[in-house]
Amino acid sequence: MERTLSIVKPDGVARGLIGEVVKRLEANDLKIIAMKMIQMTKAQAEGFYAVHRERPFFGSLTDFMTSGPAVVMVLEGDNAIARYRDLMGATNYKEAAEGTIRRDLATDIEKNVVHGSDAPETAAFEIGYFFNAFEINPR
Repeated sequence: MERTLSIVKPDGVARGLIGEVVKRLEANDLKIIAMKMIQMTKAQAEGFYAVHRERPFFGSLTDFMTSGPAVVMVLEGDNAIARYRDLMGATNYKEAAEGTIRRDLATDIEKNVVHGSDAPETAAFEIGYFFNAFEINPR
C-alpha cells in the first residue's frame, strides 16, 4: 500500500467540486484515510511550495493557494501516487487526457482543481506537512 497527498485547491472548493473529486477517487479504488478543510496562510503556502521558490510562478501560486479554503486528503492504495497522477491529468489542463479531473474540471493552468504528490519522498513530506499520525486512519 502506498500513500499520497491530494489537495482540492481553492478553485475546486469555491466551485463546489469536492464531492466530484471524492467520487472519482473512490471510483478508482483510492481510499481516503484522512481529510480536512484548511485555509493556508502565506507562510504555510510558501513552506509547502518551497521547492518552487525560485520559479517565476511562486508568488502567484502561493497567493492562489491562500485565496480560499482547500481540502487536503491522504489517499492510500496500490501504486497510489502514479494512479492519482493519472487520474488528475497533466498540470496544463489543455494537455490532460480526456476523462481526467483537470481536463474535465480545470479552468486555468494554475486553477487546475487538484494537487497530488509526485514521488514517495514528496508524499511523505506533504502528508506530514498537513497531518499528524493521529489524524490518519488506515483501513
